[in-house]
Amino acid sequence: MKFKKPQTLKQIATLLEVDFVGSPEFQITGINEIHVVEAGDIVFVDHPKYYDKALNSAATTILINKEVDCPEGKSLLISDDPFRDFNKITKHFNPFISAKVAIADSAIIGEESIIQPNVFIGNNVQIGKHCVIHPNVTIYDNTIIGDYVTIHANTVLGADAFYYKNRPTGFDKLISGGRVIIENDVDLGASCTVDKGVTGDTTIKEGTKIDNQVHVGHDTVIGKKCLIASQTGIAGCVVIEDEVTIWGQVGTNSGITIGKGAIILGQTGVTKSVEGGKTYFGTPISESREKLKEMAEIKRFLKDQKKK
Repeated sequence: MKFKKPQTLKQIATLLEVDFVGSPEFQITGINEIHVVEAGDIVFVDHPKYYDKALNSAATTILINKEVDCPEGKSLLISDDPFRDFNKITKHFNPFISAKVAIADSAIIGEESIIQPNVFIGNNVQIGKHCVIHPNVTIYDNTIIGDYVTIHANTVLGADAFYYKNRPTGFDKLISGGRVIIENDVDLGASCTVDKGVTGDTTIKEGTKIDNQVHVGHDTVIGKKCLIASQTGIAGCVVIEDEVTIWGQVGTNSGITIGKGAIILGQTGVTKSVEGGKTYFGTPISESREKLKEMAEIKRFLKDQKKK
């Protein structure tokens, strides 16, 4: 999530009421999670296990719960609760704005796009040309949709990420400040859900076709010309490269990559990253030929046991 204009380290420290290490005029341009940070970003870390990863990341300001040596060219914000203060930044720079009408005045809808009855379109949404948005679709704030996109009934774009911190008082939600981006020539089936990024973008790239009742988690990137069948659940921070086919009732772990041209057969659990250009099946996942051989051997073994 980028700020509308750069902030200084002192300005952010004052907002959070925390101490800082670095020049008061050190420039900060936004916030991001560890897997998508770049120069100018703040990243938060609240566990010693991940200190080094955060300090050595591309982020140039680290919101951290311990004063440590500051890497050269970076700055620190010292907080007793980085998770809380990361939320504070999101709420300050990207506050929730309640809707007043079904289609926001700030929404931009391209020529010859069709918006069916009972569609909700939030603030600052952009919809391209020649799109068809079917009844009861909900498009949350800041979503960007390209040209020639079809979205079927009851689909929801831009709900919050499923991201919580377990505290003694209950689960504390990490506030989502990202977006959903749907590129040109994408089809989304009925009753799909695509969560926005926590700080970045959940992206579905050009030419991809998605069946009914598919869930796409926060900050996931789905490549070009993918086919994804019904009842698939894709976790957060997944990378699906171009021309991947995923058949029905597949589920994935978060943070994994499915390589270009891979085929994932139905009811597979994608428990780890897999290479492109191969066909996979089963839970835990393996190449389909290997898995089918394993199943045949088990069946043969059980049959032999019955004969004894």
